[in-house]
Amino acid sequence: MAGGTDVIDRRALIGSAVVAGVAGPLLAQQPAMPAWPPKEAIRLWPSRPPGAGATLPRPDLQLHGTAAQPDLQLRGVADPTLYVLRPARPNGIGLLTIPGGGYAYEAVSHEGLDVAKRFGALGYTIFLLAYRLPGDGWQHRSDVPLQDAQRAIRLIRAGARGFGVDPARVGTLGFSAGGHLAASLTTAYNEAVYVPVDAADRLPARPDFSGLIYAVTTLRMPGTHPGSRALLLGPDASPQLIDHRSPVLHVDARTPPCFLLQAFDDTVVPPSCSEQWLAACRAHDVSVEAHLIRNGGHGFGVSLPDSNPGSLWPLLFDRWARGLLA
Repeated sequence: MAGGTDVIDRRALIGSAVVAGVAGPLLAQQPAMPAWPPKEAIRLWPSRPPGAGATLPRPDLQLHGTAAQPDLQLRGVADPTLYVLRPARPNGIGLLTIPGGGYAYEAVSHEGLDVAKRFGALGYTIFLLAYRLPGDGWQHRSDVPLQDAQRAIRLIRAGARGFGVDPARVGTLGFSAGGHLAASLTTAYNEAVYVPVDAADRLPARPDFSGLIYAVTTLRMPGTHPGSRALLLGPDASPQLIDHRSPVLHVDARTPPCFLLQAFDDTVVPPSCSEQWLAACRAHDVSVEAHLIRNGGHGFGVSLPDSNPGSLWPLLFDRWARGLLA
């Protein structure tokens, strides 16, 4: 692929992650392990990622949740990766999918693999991002997830022909803290957060559209998720840093079209995060679609029951995105 990327050995990933995080006795008590990692995997960085110290974090994969909704949690990402999940009938649209987890872990099953399955059935080529977590000892911790997200979308565009996607039809879809990262990419796509490493870094990192699903859009207290703020910024963050990494404050006329979804009974991420983003888009004449549903809580991914009108959101997102790109 263009940009000097390498395909990761899947067996090595399985060995390091599963041995570290999922032992035999645990599997006997938990739901079946989702198929992780996906077969097609591309390293974001040709060598050590930016800000790497002498000791890298150790990969850790843990299975939680229930048989009905397994929750596979990825921690210790030392080698950030794009996992490519190709649809049977591609529509030419690429979707950079970013699972949440409060910047403490990444919910790669219900906000990753399940999302890929649902949107793959609609024709989207999914690029599931396993990004570095800011509390794992990287330098310039508040830049680390954004470094990976910018690099990811540039690599998607660099290899677009091989992926079967149009480089002008690449969006992002982020959940919770992954929604904060998607929102940061949406507003800070031009921020110079790493030194370019190859030709791919000459390509734009601006998404063509952005889906923010129960997303953390501000780090100002009290209207944020405190855990995400603490892990991204570290202790004693200055007011300037807090505002710098509050993407809702940086929405402007160049912000790409946005799709919002959140439940009013979300007790983890305040619904005001979506309301403020909607207001910022309207203030700057940014195309925006918002679905604020009565109930659904937090972290539902694509698993809301059919009785909840919010269960239709993947179809609504699909019609919205196709309408934008037509």
